[in-house]
Formats: sequence, C-alpha cells, structure tokens
Amino acid sequence: MGPPIFEAVVHAWNYGSFFYFLIVNTSYLLLTVVSFFAVRNHLRRSSLVDEKLLFKYAAQLKPVSILAPAYNEELTVVDNIRSLLNLNYPLFEVILINDGSQDGTLATLIETYGLRRVEHAPAETLPTQPIRAIYKSPHHANLLVLDKENGGKADALNAGINFSRFPLFMAIDTDSLLERDVLLKMVRPFLERPETVAIGGIVRAINGCEVRDGQVVKVKLPRNPLAAFQVIEYLRAFLFGRVGWAAMGMLVVISGAFGLFRRSAVVSAGGYRETVGEDMELVVRLHRVMRDRGEPYHIGFAPEPVCWTEVPESLGVLGRQRNRWSRGQLDTLRMHWRMLFNPRYGRIGLIALPYALLVEGLGAVVEIAGLIVFFASWAMGFVTPSFAAGFLAVSILYGSALSLSALLLEELNFRRYPHLTSILALFGFGLVESFGYHQLSTWWRLMGVVDFLRGKKGWGKITRRGFAARSGEEVTPKSGSGA
Repeated sequence: MGPPIFEAVVHAWNYGSFFYFLIVNTSYLLLTVVSFFAVRNHLRRSSLVDEKLLFKYAAQLKPVSILAPAYNEELTVVDNIRSLLNLNYPLFEVILINDGSQDGTLATLIETYGLRRVEHAPAETLPTQPIRAIYKSPHHANLLVLDKENGGKADALNAGINFSRFPLFMAIDTDSLLERDVLLKMVRPFLERPETVAIGGIVRAINGCEVRDGQVVKVKLPRNPLAAFQVIEYLRAFLFGRVGWAAMGMLVVISGAFGLFRRSAVVSAGGYRETVGEDMELVVRLHRVMRDRGEPYHIGFAPEPVCWTEVPESLGVLGRQRNRWSRGQLDTLRMHWRMLFNPRYGRIGLIALPYALLVEGLGAVVEIAGLIVFFASWAMGFVTPSFAAGFLAVSILYGSALSLSALLLEELNFRRYPHLTSILALFGFGLVESFGYHQLSTWWRLMGVVDFLRGKKGWGKITRRGFAARSGEEVTPKSGSGA
C-alpha cells in the first residue's frame, strides 16, 4: 500500500518548500555575483574621474534641492541640517519640511539657525496640506524651512518639490546623515546618462558610530546586538540586492532615506502618493509612466555614496518598521497590479515585480508555513535524516553563506569597518543571523501581510535615541508618527 494521503501531502509540501528555499537563495547568490562585477566596474570607472577635476567644472554639475521631511525630530534635526549644509558641492539648497511636528522641532530650528519668516512663491503646484509659514536663515542663504499642516511623508515631500528651485532633488530622512561627497557621486550618473530619472545610494547603520558636527568621524559596530544584525541586513539588501537589480535594469526600490530624482519626471508622474511605501511606489510609477509614454529612461544605483541612518534598537520598533515595509510593498503592487506579468512593461513587468510579489511580498507566508510543516513532520517521523539535513542546509545555512558573501563584497571593495575585531564580529553575526533573527524578521513580514489584508494604515510609533547618543550616553527617546 502507498503512504496515507496525509503523509503524501506533507511530503509534497516539504519538497515544495525545499525547492522554494533552494530557488530563492540561489537567486540571491546570482544577484551577489552580478553585484560583485557591477561594483568592481563602477569603482574602476570612478577611479578614472578625479572628483576635484569634476568640481572644477562646476557649470556641468546640475544644482540639487535636498528635501528633508521632519515629524517630531528635535533630537536629530540639527545634526542632520548641519551635515547637509556642509556638503561638498557647488550649488545646492536644503529644504526642511516640518510636517506638523508636535515636539520642539521647529523651535529648535528657529533658535539654532536664527530663522525668520519670509514670503516665497512655489515653483510647482502639487496638491499638499496648507503651508503655515516659510522661514529662511540670515546665516545660510541655501536653507529654507517650510512649516505645514501634518499630511504624512509623501505630502511633505510634495511640498518640498513645490518650493524647490533646481532640476534635481534628493529625498532623505531627518534621522540620517550624508557623507560630504555624496552629491558629487550621485549626480555623476545624470551626466553620464542624460536619460537618468532616478538614482539610489547605499544606506548604512549609524548606530555605534562616532558623530561630530553632523559627520560620521569613526565607523564602529553597534553595541546593541539587534542593531548589529541590521548592519548585515543593510549590506545584503544594498550591496547585492539593489546593486544587482540595478545592473540588470530592474531596480524597483530606491530607499526613501536616500534617493536623487529628476524633478520634472517626478512632477509629470504626479509626485509622491500617500502610502506607507511611498518610495517604492514612486519608482514603480516612474517605470510605468516612462514605458507608457515610450520615452527612454534610466533608473540606477550608485554603490559608493553613503547615507548613515539610525536603525531600531528594540524589538517593538523594529517589528513595526518591518511590518510597515511589508505593507508598503504589497500596497505598491496592489496599486500597479496591471504591470504584473505584463509584457508591455518588459523585464519590470515580467521579472522584477513578480519577484517582488512572490519572493519578497508573499515569501514570508511560504517560508513560515514551510518551516512549521517541516518541523512538525520531523517530529512525527515523516522526515528522513538525509532530507532534514538538506532542508536545513538550503533554508538556514545557505542564508548564512549569503550574509557572509555580502560581508566579503563589502570588505573587498569598501572596507568601511577598519578594525579586524569589527570585521570578525560582523562575520560572527552573519553566521548566526539565520538561526533565529532571520525567522523573527520573517514573522514580522508575515504580520505585515496579515495587516495589509486587514487594511491597516499608518506608520506606527517611531522612537529615536538621537545622534548625540552615538557615543553611548542615553537620551530620552521620543515617539511620533507621520512623516
């Protein structure tokens, strides 16, 4: 007699899960290979261009407007603005958008920079919540502060676009710091390929680093283990995730913390839309609009310029963040479902978006269900030792190997962590990441899927320590939601 139907179904489920893990992790491995050669090629081309020479011919560099939405960011906003004002670039402006903060964000800015109310006409007419006041600093001619009614991050960015003067704009978060040369490195693709409409850059965890005058002066690992795991995640997501997708012309996400856009392209596409995943939604819409119009365009990624951001150091805050990311991705796919599997949109519709749905969007469902069925069937004696070894190898050990490959890619090309102890510690975190932390992160993504289906909206509470606490002293955290 053949095996009972229940046991046959369990076996089929386990083998299906096995091949799912194998295919997904192998796709990550292929991305790693593509990214390695893309990074090497990028660095080789960069070495041929002297940035001092590029700066000398300032007329060729397009001026940039930097948009920084802020909601209850009094702990970080001064360091953030200081870092922006000190950027090494011929012509740029900084537009801080206070999105109805309920703390001392605006008062802190007025006191620190001596802000005075002015009249300032908008250049664009994207719809936003009302602007309450506009401020300029007598000491910094390129600093503009908008005080507006709360409308969320997308609304704040649209307000910034309306009042920006320059053809390129950079969208960043006010819990982030930019390195001084980022604009030079981010603008270069717009010079090399005139059809470029958007460029993303690397985001790294600032936790543990030493910050002085709005700049990271010493790169160190976080003391908090949860933040250290995120260092690995960010390296993997950016160095072989987005670099690889961009190299294949299929990048559909540019981080809301760090992206450079052509203003005219974004305005003609309708600006930002209010969703918890406004960054991905805009990039997908740019793909859609440009392909519908039949216009040549390029959306790329620059692996050198760095934005340092504060990552969560508590399970509650991190879980809400990952839940929000999951909901944002699914909401974007819902809004652009007609692009899925649609040959009209080329590799974006046939590969990138289906991958985002089946692997990144719904992958948490498959992964959690696969692990539950596997361990339950193992306990019931349905699993042979050889299959168990193979299953654990492709579902857990393969992931650890991929984390280590991201670290190797980082060390071979950038070497941001100068001390051997930091590198060894990172390899240690990479080895153990797949044994608990990854599964917890997957669970949060699964809850994001559930909350998306339930129609949950909003960002949830955000808690910061502030850059002043980078050296270890405690700062009273604040909570908020909005931009």
